[in-house]
Amino acid sequence: MFIHRIDEKVCLKLIEMKDAEELFQLTEQSRSYLRQWLPWLDITTKQEDTEEFIKDCLKGYSENKSLNTIILFNNQVVGTAGFNNINWSNKTATIGYWLGEAFQGNGIMTKVAKGLADYAFNEMNLNKVEIRAAAENLKSRKIPERLGFVNEGCLRQAEWLYDHYVDHIVYGMLAKDWK
Repeated sequence: MFIHRIDEKVCLKLIEMKDAEELFQLTEQSRSYLRQWLPWLDITTKQEDTEEFIKDCLKGYSENKSLNTIILFNNQVVGTAGFNNINWSNKTATIGYWLGEAFQGNGIMTKVAKGLADYAFNEMNLNKVEIRAAAENLKSRKIPERLGFVNEGCLRQAEWLYDHYVDHIVYGMLAKDWK
């Protein structure tokens, strides 16, 4: 079981089937807020959809291709974060995350992203970590910027978001540059 303590209040825990109900309820509570930037809200309409997501996460973890966790803040599920993709050949990983609307503005996600980068470089011995965010999603973009990630460019029309394309800004951090 993967558990990674970030600080006294924030912890990452490997996502499990028993988390489905609480995670789905958090999704429901934040649905309109999250829908602005995440493409999967319209296909996550019942708890069973969250259970399928968790099955996919656990399959990726068992195949050593990803590591998806729930974020616990004071032992409450407040979002998800992890490595959506781990490329062992190139020693890279891509961090993905989302946080429930009620938990925004507490510095949680910056701590989580820093904790994941620390883990990637110090425990997994990866060479590079990327974070991608929609160009207009300024809140999400501030996280890698605060942590010193380098803006490596824009992927034009990188994601279909319900009825339009959004550009992605790619941020990268190399192991040699991580503090």
